[in-house]
Amino acid sequence: MAKEKIDPRVMRTRKLIMDSFISLSGEKEFKNITVKDITEKAMINRATFYYHFEDIYDLLEKALSEVLMVNLGRKAYEDHIVESDTIADIFQAVTDFQESLSSRCHRGYEDTIARIIRDQIEVIVYDMLLNQNAENGGELRTVAVMFSWALYGASEEWKRHSRKTEPREFIKNAVPLLGENIRI
Repeated sequence: MAKEKIDPRVMRTRKLIMDSFISLSGEKEFKNITVKDITEKAMINRATFYYHFEDIYDLLEKALSEVLMVNLGRKAYEDHIVESDTIADIFQAVTDFQESLSSRCHRGYEDTIARIIRDQIEVIVYDMLLNQNAENGGELRTVAVMFSWALYGASEEWKRHSRKTEPREFIKNAVPLLGENIRI
């Protein structure tokens, strides 16, 4: 079955809406951004906005997901396995993403942002784990979920207490301790 090709005009319009939204989020708090603001900045009509997004919350979620996917470079991990350097790369991308978010957009939407980060990490880690051991797909999904929550939690810990340490160094110092201190 062939993959359905998306019209480039649809992709350009969608990107234009997201770019307008991201630009506006740097100027005002998310709660103060309206669909009208976005459509005026993007120079589109409301119907076009609603063709692409259910509402402004759907736009927030999809814009953040796409920005994070770009930061993570999801395709770059297709042939990787879960190891210290790969974990450090993912952790660096997550902390960079969190740092790049406007505080105006972040405030009040921590749960949405956290879920988006965890979901994207889960997909990447699951794919890498499948590359290593395809027979245990169901169990690997659980491992990927656990890993995504752990990596997200570590990024929050880094934000709160360890910003003086580079993210890669912070996580690479912790990874070896997992194997030493967890006995199953």
